[in-house]
Amino acid sequence: MSVKQFEGKFEFLEHTADVYVRAYGDSMQEAYENAALAMFETITKTGKVGQKEEEIITVEAEDQYALLYSWLEALLVNSETKGMLYSKFQITDWTETAESFKITAHVWGEKFQSKKHPQKVAVKAVTYHRMVVMREKEGKVVLEFILDI
Repeated sequence: MSVKQFEGKFEFLEHTADVYVRAYGDSMQEAYENAALAMFETITKTGKVGQKEEEIITVEAEDQYALLYSWLEALLVNSETKGMLYSKFQITDWTETAESFKITAHVWGEKFQSKKHPQKVAVKAVTYHRMVVMREKEGKVVLEFILDI
């Protein structure tokens, strides 16, 4: 996939040691989906990851920062423990209450295959460092986060 295919979805910002991501969306859900896509684009070329297996992931947290962290961390843990790569993300339920935020998402991908999926960089962890969750005046959403590599 070329950089053009990700325009409007996410970009990689300058960082000395890790991967600094800015993801965009017309809604919070779309921004979270694009954040997940950016994380897997850091790991491999997502355009080469088939959407053969579907999984449902539910994450709950006390605020949007913890929700973003938990969402990306859940995907990363699933990827590592199941040997999966993901290339499509759809948040189907978003619930906000005074006490918590909860999302349920369908994710599609396939098992890692060394001949098919080029390895870029291994993501060790998601971090809270410099994390931003921001709604802009026009309703657009911007997320920023750092991936520890």
